[in-house]
Amino acid sequence: MELLLAKILIGFIVGTLIGLTGLGGGVLLLPMLIFGLRIPAIIAVGSDALFNFCTKIPASVLHLQKGTVRRRVVLAMAVGSMPGSFLGVSLLQHLRTLYGTGVNDFIKSAVGLLLVCIPALLLFQGRIEEHLAKRDPTMKSFIGMTFIGLVGGFLVGMTSVGSGSMIMMMLLLFYSYAPKVMVGTDIAHAVILTGLTSLLHWRLGNVDFNLVGSLLIGSIPGGMLGSHLSTRVPVLWLRRILCTVLLMTGARMLWA
Repeated sequence: MELLLAKILIGFIVGTLIGLTGLGGGVLLLPMLIFGLRIPAIIAVGSDALFNFCTKIPASVLHLQKGTVRRRVVLAMAVGSMPGSFLGVSLLQHLRTLYGTGVNDFIKSAVGLLLVCIPALLLFQGRIEEHLAKRDPTMKSFIGMTFIGLVGGFLVGMTSVGSGSMIMMMLLLFYSYAPKVMVGTDIAHAVILTGLTSLLHWRLGNVDFNLVGSLLIGSIPGGMLGSHLSTRVPVLWLRRILCTVLLMTGARMLWA
């Protein structure tokens, strides 16, 4: 019972932080699963992918209804991210065949690297945007978007981290969209990517459905609370503090 309550509480905390700051669920949840609940890393990755899939569906439906999703961009990225995810999951399976539980150490190092890179980019996002000459999307840009999807899909397949934060950042660096369109398009694509990734991990036995269910029970009211509080707390500073904590967590995973 205590373990069940701990899972629900973690889901509530993650849901609240997502609602408050907009940070990706994978970035926030995965370290808690690995370090807090001591879930084997490969099971944490598969379960986290399914959790992200479930939590992004309602938001993607809302964005589709509001017309803030660029379907061609979603398609272009999915063309790259779907095979990318397959390659990432296949690499994990290959490493597990070769090294057994040693694959968990590889995952921790990969996640640690992403937890250093992603928060660092988020902390300096404004300054980075100021010094980059972004361009409006054209048909030729879709090749670049497909490549972004390929890289992002590979990382998500291996770690479940980056379906929102990493891909959003890569789009932000190279293409000009209205913020609400960027968010809506990214979330819609993340549903496709995390859905495929969780399916691939499920087929390999890497998904703990009881864990995912417990996390969702907590995350739904947490997300509602976070969204409600987002206009009442200094979100910018909270986001910076979280990014700093994630940087420290990533460093710990790399040098543990």
